[in-house]
Amino acid sequence: MHNPTIPHCLPNDISPEQFLAEYWQKKPLLIKQGLPQLAGMFEPDDILGLALEEEVTARLITQTKTTNPANQPHPYQWQVKKSPLAESDFEPLINSDNELWTVLVQNLEQWSPELGQLWHAFDFIPSWQRDDIMVSYAPQGASVGKHYDDYDVFLAQGYGHRRWQLGKYCDETTEFVEGQPIRIFDDMGEIIFDEVLQAGDVLYVPPKLSHFGVAEDECLTFSFGFRRPNLMQVLDGLADIATSESSLFVPMLLEQTQQPAGQLSQASISAIKQQLIVMLNSPLGERLITQTVSEVVSKRQYDILTPEDMLSTDEMLEALTDGASIQADYNSRLLYVENKQNSEDTISIYANGQPLADLTSSEIQALKRLADGECLYQEDLANIDPDNIMEWLENSWAWLDTTMFDDEYDD
Repeated sequence: MHNPTIPHCLPNDISPEQFLAEYWQKKPLLIKQGLPQLAGMFEPDDILGLALEEEVTARLITQTKTTNPANQPHPYQWQVKKSPLAESDFEPLINSDNELWTVLVQNLEQWSPELGQLWHAFDFIPSWQRDDIMVSYAPQGASVGKHYDDYDVFLAQGYGHRRWQLGKYCDETTEFVEGQPIRIFDDMGEIIFDEVLQAGDVLYVPPKLSHFGVAEDECLTFSFGFRRPNLMQVLDGLADIATSESSLFVPMLLEQTQQPAGQLSQASISAIKQQLIVMLNSPLGERLITQTVSEVVSKRQYDILTPEDMLSTDEMLEALTDGASIQADYNSRLLYVENKQNSEDTISIYANGQPLADLTSSEIQALKRLADGECLYQEDLANIDPDNIMEWLENSWAWLDTTMFDDEYDD
């Protein structure tokens, strides 16, 4: 369900259905003023200060001009330093004539629920595909080079201006510049897009499309990334879950024909493969795969931080009485799966890679609504044990939104 207070991040003449059919993972799209709420939400000092926090995942990328470009394979030598970062890392770079630099901060929704709410602008894409919101700070002239990503990304300008160029689609044969700590290349092929984005503008870039962004002035660019699991993640997860299924440990029965004693025949391999396929297509296989995929896609890439200053149960109830709401935590992954078992429809809830057990029907319906992006108020939670709601908050499955009211509550 879409949050009506945050419009879809799409041009007025393109519907969600049209975007998904014509643009999603196919071609780029410029969305002028697609996220006007983002303009001015953060300033450079906010991001640079956050990058110094101990629990923040950040990177400092520097590009140093080579002393003899004619004899160098690339005009810049790049370096990457991962968090923790310190002010002393930035000081030599400020006002340097020989170095440009960029600071990247991951998982920004963990630090700003206000920013996390902007995920609702992309509610036309299933929330389980959300990766994280990354911000890139760059002074004038800085970039992270010509590159491509393996995932979908909406590049949203939040401060200043950045010039973006788009070129060719890349694949596994694309050659990167040797001797660099980041995956960059020089040849983008024919440039198909070349424009400067201002605060509020958004550029959708599909997977593997080469792109190159250069700061026109001091700027902040926010990347709303979407990705799907790879098959290796699914296979690993399936093996882990299948270890609890005792029937899978029973040796297989195979027809045997006369053959050399040392040979593993293709017929035997095919028979084993066929039994595996039969199992995967059985009700057992369906259940195992459903649980596997649900756990894999609901896992967070980054650790969840436990809130330091939690309200008590009584304070939470008082806040709800005053009109506060419960929302899904944008730093977590909450999803549900509808199942049909013995002609009976059931709903399974998953949060951050784990199935949630022993839920009442009221809790299941409430968590389902949260996963769909709804806000829940006091009357929506009347049939749920307040201590269980507190567990949702403590586990960061949900958060208490009091921002529309006074400053009495600190969530």
